[in-house]
Amino acid sequence: MRKVPNEELDRLSVQDFKKSKKIPVIVVLDNVRSQNNIGSVFRTADAFRLESIFLCGITSKPPHREIHKTALGATESVHWEYRAETSEAIEELRARGYQIIAVEQTENSVSLEQLRLTMDQKYALIFGHEIRGVDQRVVDICDQCVEIPQYGTKHSLNISVAAGIVIWDVFKQMSL
Repeated sequence: MRKVPNEELDRLSVQDFKKSKKIPVIVVLDNVRSQNNIGSVFRTADAFRLESIFLCGITSKPPHREIHKTALGATESVHWEYRAETSEAIEELRARGYQIIAVEQTENSVSLEQLRLTMDQKYALIFGHEIRGVDQRVVDICDQCVEIPQYGTKHSLNISVAAGIVIWDVFKQMSL
């Protein structure tokens, strides 16, 4: 078995990526403090052709050395916007027809394996702060919450890992 070199992977150029059809999913980062996590989410959003990323609150914005280190150029391909308040982003996205889903453990959250999405709906996935998660005020204005089932001793996953898991599951349901 031969490892395939990057030049044989037939990836899109940044210009072609920007013109390509995207899945109707926007990631909203609610006060994510680690630039490495932010960069990782950019890279995942690029890999699965998400529509956009909204960076909110204390979430750092490109250009930033630490974001660039993990994004590996995805900040150039993935469209992003900044909002001072996550609630602003949510209300804007809701007005544009997005269903708002927080990735958070709540009393009525749906387990990820039970989440059912449809191709005719647009979605915004909210991921929160590394310690505090999605702010309660943000959870209060979401349409639903989804959680990743976990079976060990820890109560949470790193935000970039959680984003990868959820985005992959969403991509499988809504792929181009």
